[in-house]
Amino acid sequence: MAAVASLKTGGALPVIAVTGMAFEAGIAAGKGQDGIEAVYAARADLLERALTAALDRGAAGVISFGTAGGLGPDLEPGTLVIADAIEGPFGRVDCDKAWSERMAAALLASPLAAQTRRGVEASVAAALTGAADKAALHQANGALAVDMESHLAAAAAAARGLPFVVCRAVVDPAWRSLPKAAMAGLRDDGTTAVLPVLRELARDPLQLGGLLRIAADAGAARKALTAARCVLIESGAFFPR
Repeated sequence: MAAVASLKTGGALPVIAVTGMAFEAGIAAGKGQDGIEAVYAARADLLERALTAALDRGAAGVISFGTAGGLGPDLEPGTLVIADAIEGPFGRVDCDKAWSERMAAALLASPLAAQTRRGVEASVAAALTGAADKAALHQANGALAVDMESHLAAAAAAARGLPFVVCRAVVDPAWRSLPKAAMAGLRDDGTTAVLPVLRELARDPLQLGGLLRIAADAGAARKALTAARCVLIESGAFFPR
């Protein structure tokens, strides 16, 4: 089952943060007092259900927030991507220009400036884990990063006439393929389980090195997302005007 983190406060309509995993939703929602409601699920139909329910309660805007696979060959783990547009199963969808520019300006005026990029975000229906596949997608549309939620968030926002933006942090860089163990523990609802990862490692212990590298990359992405949220909240740029 998909889950929801945080609730709107003070009678104001919240921004809905759309994520794939529970830890991303936790970062987005913070302590639940900033007017951000985060929805998450790894399976598309569960995420769409949670997002629809959140939007039915009312929203000021929608942000695709969380981690992403790197596509740009020069993007290190922890690079922040504020998208101008997304390229996905529904075609190209532009992000809200004014809101995206405010977000980028806030990050570029902060200590996160050196790791902030603007460009296209790709969105796909199935996980893209191989370096060759990432290179092919980058060559096809020039996208800087890829996730599995932005196209769903964009479509839902468009259907409601709401502004839509993207803030994503690179986890696995373009040159790195994910070992099977890295995805083995992800449940449909966006939470994680340790036992399937251990089983996969027992089957192929040579994956351990790759898994440890991904853990380090994930740490960089978490740090970047947490810092970005702080900057965007303090500047007011997490919210549309």
